[in-house]
Amino acid sequence: MSGPGVRLHIQDHHVVMDNGIVQVTLSNPGGIVTGIRYNGVDNLLEVLNKESNRGYWDLVWSPPGSKGIFDVIQGTCFKVIVQNEEQVELSFTRMWDPSLEGKFVPLNIDKRFIMLRGSSGFYSYGIYEHLNGWPDFDLGETRITFKLRKDKFQYMAMADNRRRILPYPEDRLPGRCQTLGYAEAVLLTNPKDPHLQGEVDDKYQYSCANKDNRVHGWISFSPPVGFWQITPSDEFRSGGPLKQNLTSHVGPTTLAMFLSAHYAGQDLVPKIRGGESWKKVFGPVYIYLNSAPVGDDPLWLWEDAKIQMMNEVQSWPYHFPASEDFLKSDQRGNVSGRLLVLDKYICTDLISTNGAYVGLAPPGDAGSWQRECKDYQFWTRANENGFFTIRNVRPGDYNLFAWVPGFVGDYKFVDSMKITPGSYTELGELVYEPPRDGPTLWEIGIPDRSAAEFYAPDPNPQYINRLFINHPDRFRQYGLWERYTELYPDADLVYTVGVSDYTKNWFYAQAPRKKEDNTLQGTTWQIKFEVRSVVKGSTYKLRVAIASATLAELQIRVNDPDSARPLFTTGLIGRDNSIARLGIHGIYWLYNVNIPGSLLIDGTNTIYFTQPRCTSPFQGIMYDYIRLEGPPSEGI
Repeated sequence: MSGPGVRLHIQDHHVVMDNGIVQVTLSNPGGIVTGIRYNGVDNLLEVLNKESNRGYWDLVWSPPGSKGIFDVIQGTCFKVIVQNEEQVELSFTRMWDPSLEGKFVPLNIDKRFIMLRGSSGFYSYGIYEHLNGWPDFDLGETRITFKLRKDKFQYMAMADNRRRILPYPEDRLPGRCQTLGYAEAVLLTNPKDPHLQGEVDDKYQYSCANKDNRVHGWISFSPPVGFWQITPSDEFRSGGPLKQNLTSHVGPTTLAMFLSAHYAGQDLVPKIRGGESWKKVFGPVYIYLNSAPVGDDPLWLWEDAKIQMMNEVQSWPYHFPASEDFLKSDQRGNVSGRLLVLDKYICTDLISTNGAYVGLAPPGDAGSWQRECKDYQFWTRANENGFFTIRNVRPGDYNLFAWVPGFVGDYKFVDSMKITPGSYTELGELVYEPPRDGPTLWEIGIPDRSAAEFYAPDPNPQYINRLFINHPDRFRQYGLWERYTELYPDADLVYTVGVSDYTKNWFYAQAPRKKEDNTLQGTTWQIKFEVRSVVKGSTYKLRVAIASATLAELQIRVNDPDSARPLFTTGLIGRDNSIARLGIHGIYWLYNVNIPGSLLIDGTNTIYFTQPRCTSPFQGIMYDYIRLEGPPSEGI
């Protein structure tokens, strides 16, 4: 990189990093970003906010069984780690000792900030450490938050098809909006920008899966300036590639999310127990700033931000962070192989796993990676022939996991793996045999861990976000769950195999029905299908893959809706809250239900899916895929 050298100015209460392009001011010793000067704008952060409420690391923690405590992490000790013309790296630490028990999370926290010569932005990463014998705690969330100037930044972008002008923060205050079913969702009744009147704003409309959450941020039109948060790797994020997190939303606010329970619940809250030692590096992430000449199209800044994101991804792991806890490329290992599928009821030959998700995560059962939240994960996608390479893996013990779009279930390589610095492990051909007992009699949906292929209705015209009209993510419109009662006013959904179309006739979520008196009642969906000749002494297999569940229970009955005991029940499952959070998937569940042939009849049969729980309109299930298999005797 060219340009002036990086300069560091240390003041009584502030520290300033300046490379001639960007000037970043941090509180001393707190390590709060109080100012970002760029392209003639004295501060891109909200100058009307207190200095402690502009750019900061925060977390939510609690002693076991207690309510979460929100904590903006204020350093107590400042130290210069690197200072030369090429790079400045600063450390702001908050150390824990027993005198702080109950007041602060029992972690040593080291917040780092880096500025490089010629870089149009700055980096930040954090090192969290819990020493052996320290108190137990839960870590519900941690992230970096930036609050930008509302008089500059109104245009948000987080995907090519999810970018738009957003409301002002005042538009969410009483007198300008109506709060809907929960605090995050409001109807704009008197916004400062009249073009937004009648729209719904909800920050969860802009959530995103980890695998797609690489760059997001804001554009100022006057002057044309972009503020972007770039996350070059998922290794330090919890929950794997499909875990959803918040991005940017009204504020204007930009988040770098590392840990959260969104779309998962307590399963993705790290629980430090038994005085265990624990250390993790979050980041680095990059705050990238760009600008355009006056008169040029400011939306070009989004295109430039995507290019910069690709450069950052290709540069991972970075070579410049000074902490020995952040491992460089030569301190990591690599794993490669080829994943194939064997499903003899589809094809007698091995099937290539084009697009399979293959990853290394801490040891556990098949599928345990989606609930793993303490350590690191490393994921890739297989190519069209099933070949994969997982690069730059931190040393440690792992299992290799995979799942394949188009097939149910989870793959786990039988042997655990030990990654060492500089190692390269070639696994050869791996074969996944997905759950299968017999031939497919019928199926509903696509096994892809999402309910996106099912029917999401048009929103109530009173509750529209115009961005999502005729949009692939139409499920992100507010209030779609309430439309079920309008579509099925007198009786619940009935799906007839061979006649119905799951894209039109299978509702995206099985949630409670709202009655005329506004009380809720559980629902029972029916699947009707023909069996020409039942094999009475055999067992049929019903596979039910669930994309998300929220305080739900699925009861399954066959040909007798009034039987006191269901053939199968999941019991109470899930705290994803994906219905209210306008998502289409959360934690994946797969149930394999044996149906004795004695319960079926020659001719028309009916399977009843009952979701009896109805204390909240957001309780329910989003299905991924359902399949009925005949007995093995009807196979190949």
